[in-house]
Parts: sequence; structure tokens; C-alpha cells
Amino acid sequence: MSSARTDGSIRPAGARSWQRWAVVGLLSLLLHLFVLNWANGNFRMPQALGEEPPAALQSTLIQLQAPQASPGPKPAPAVLPAAKPAKPRAKPPVQAKAPAANTALPVATETTPVLSAATSDTAMASIPASSTAPASAAADAGFGWPEIAALETAAATPEQNSYRIDPPPSATLGYDVQALREERMVYGHGKIAWKANGSQYTIDGEAGILFISLLNFGSRGQIDEFGIAPTQYTEKRFRRPPTETRFDRAGKLISFSASAKSFPLQGGEQDRASIIWQLAGIGRGDATRFVPGAQISLFIAGVRDGSTWNIQVLGEEEIQVGLGALRAWHVRRAPRAGDKDQIIDIWLAPSHHWYPVKLRFTETNGEYLDLSLADIAAPQS
Repeated sequence: MSSARTDGSIRPAGARSWQRWAVVGLLSLLLHLFVLNWANGNFRMPQALGEEPPAALQSTLIQLQAPQASPGPKPAPAVLPAAKPAKPRAKPPVQAKAPAANTALPVATETTPVLSAATSDTAMASIPASSTAPASAAADAGFGWPEIAALETAAATPEQNSYRIDPPPSATLGYDVQALREERMVYGHGKIAWKANGSQYTIDGEAGILFISLLNFGSRGQIDEFGIAPTQYTEKRFRRPPTETRFDRAGKLISFSASAKSFPLQGGEQDRASIIWQLAGIGRGDATRFVPGAQISLFIAGVRDGSTWNIQVLGEEEIQVGLGALRAWHVRRAPRAGDKDQIIDIWLAPSHHWYPVKLRFTETNGEYLDLSLADIAAPQS
């Protein structure tokens, strides 16, 4: 079929059909290009619930430049975006620890005076402040407690231990014994045999209940310008092994069988038995030392340690013993704060040559051993 033109000519029908398809094809192509372009910028995979979209990665191209002869201002470096830093956790405030009670703080440039051994308030030795823990003779009673190395070399000087001494005459003293043991009162007997000939002495003592010996002790030595001068002290307590304390006067050293400690021997040092008779000798030689509130200080060696004992004069009292009522000076050795040694009470009777007419040994747990004079006899030969 053909169509007529305006000029009167006839156009074939196939030409018109080809033109229509060309227009449709062009429109279709444009439509596909539009759809592809839209999908490229808007089509994405679905995200999980609450997930943040990924941050766009950015990069900066930094151009390196060769160094120049004259330095110029440095350009600010490009900074890549970084993750937000985590907020630092606050640290708890640090508190200084308070020093423990009764604890000596060491001072590097100062020294602490410590009594070297016995009597004079002005006689002191400079001991480093780092070694000012309390000294100890408590191990003598079987207790453990703080020790001080300073006192291991702080025996008394001759001037400090100098007293006017008049030893009492020889005698054997018999005692009634009363003891508190394991919350029960027990009773027995005891004796102290004191022998002195002007240049030498011996002491032998015992205390027991029924057929059980609670305490055996002995001291022997010389009598010199300081008074009683032990050379050996032995002790045997109930259920404990025997011990020996040696006073080497030639080598000027005090040593112990029960420990490796040692002390210098300078004169006037005592053991746990001789101290009683040294006090009796002081009372006979210089009774003015015995006034209420007075103090007599002597270095005492026990069974494995030694320290200065400060003997307090409490006063003159009337006491009742087996011999009846007697006037006696009451003196006491009380351990220093923190010590766990015995408290020792001694009553000395001036009317009976200052003999110890009553003795009491009190332990830290409250148990005690009490010796009360029952009779006085001449010592056995």
C-alpha cells in the first residue's frame, strides 16, 4: 500500500513503519539509561536493625617536597579521621598509710638514746633509730617477743653498776609454796641455800609441790668490788630442759647454752638468782637506796637473753609470813610495755639481814608462784 504526498506523489507504506520503530527504540534506550543511572546511586542491601551505616572512607594525597636550603614554616600535616578515643577511667585516690601504733619511724640523720645498761639517767648510748624496738629477756620464761639488737652490746659499765655492797650472812631459807596452775591452787615447799665466805658464793634453790619440782636453779661465782659476781647460772623448770648461762670473766663475755647471743661483761651484771642477793647486799650496804619511788637498775642475764632490769622500790610494808608479821621493803621488776616476761615481786626484811622473806613470780597469763618464808636455818656444809 502507498500513501499520497501533498505534492501529489505517493510514499511507500514500509517507510512510515520504519520511522515509528526507530522513535520507539530511541525512547526505550533513554528509559533504560535513566533506570540504570537511578539504581546505581540508590540501590543498597538492607541493614541490620540498629546498625550504623559505614563511614565513607576518605583519603588525602600528600605531596612530598624536597628539602630546601632555608627552612621555612612547616606545613600542618594532614590528619586522617580517627576513632573517638575512649574516656579514661578515673583512678581511685592513693591514701598514705598511717604508721602502726608504737612503731618507731627510722630517721636517717638522727639517733635515739638508749640506756646502755644500768643506773645513771645520764649514761646513754647512741643507738640508730632503726633499731629501737623493745629489748627482751622474755625468752627466759619461754615466751617469744620483740628483741633489740642494740642491747646485745649494751651491758652495764662499771660506773653504772657501782653500789656499796654488804652481802648477808650465809643461811638456808625454807619457804611455803603456793602456786596457781591451770586455774587450780597447789601447795608445796621450797628452799634457798645462800653461802658466802667473803670472796665466793653459791646459791641453790628449789620449789615444788608434793613430789613434783616446779623450779630448780643455782648460781655461783665471786664477790668483788661490784658485789655478787656470777660465773655460772643454771635453771631447770618443770617440763623444760636445763639451761646454763656463763659469765666468762677472763674473756669478758656473757653467753648462753640456749641461744647464740652474747653480751660484753664489764662488771656488776647479775643472773636471775643472784639479783635477789645483790639487792639484799645493797640494802645492807646503802639503805638510802630504798625509798618509795626509787629505782635500782641492773643488767640481768637470763637463760637465753639479757637486758636491763629497772627495779622499782614500792615502799616498806608489813606482811604476814610463816615466821609471823614482818616489816619488809617491797621491790618489783615489771617488764616494759610489750614485754612478756614475768613480773617479779621481792620483799626484803631489814630485821632479818635483808633476807628475801617473800617472793612472787607472776606470768603473763596470770599464773603465779609464791614463796613465803617459813624458817631460817644455818646452811648445811
